[in-house]
Amino acid sequence: MDMEQLSNIVDYGIIGILGVMSFLAVFFWIERLLFYKKLNIKNYSSQEALELDITQNISIISSFGANAPYIGLLGTVLGIIVTFYTLGNSGNMDVKNIMTSLALALKATAMGLVVAIPAIFFYNHLTRKIEVIITKWQILQKGNNADQKV
Repeated sequence: MDMEQLSNIVDYGIIGILGVMSFLAVFFWIERLLFYKKLNIKNYSSQEALELDITQNISIISSFGANAPYIGLLGTVLGIIVTFYTLGNSGNMDVKNIMTSLALALKATAMGLVVAIPAIFFYNHLTRKIEVIITKWQILQKGNNADQKV
């Protein structure tokens, strides 16, 4: 594998993976919000069944938020390797070329953070909604049990 191919992997592969992760995080966040909006907690007889339904796809968003910075860092490391290899082969120590190459390598880390920060926000937002839904279900169940005792 030559350095041009490795450079293309960084530019298209890593950034592409991060782009797909970003899209999926937004997709699953919206999907969950729409699901919660139409959710009728009265249809659930057990908390476990409710939890199974309301927590679907949450771990995917969390995984994207946790791993996107590492994927971005991988892209940066590969970009720096390409930069040093190219410098070593050419013997050209032009500061402008070095800084440009390193700046381009860092874009993968930036993209990783751009994916991770919203994904963690989405995850935390949905986690709070899940807590509220479960609490409302528990309150409803206590009310139903009180009605049955009277």
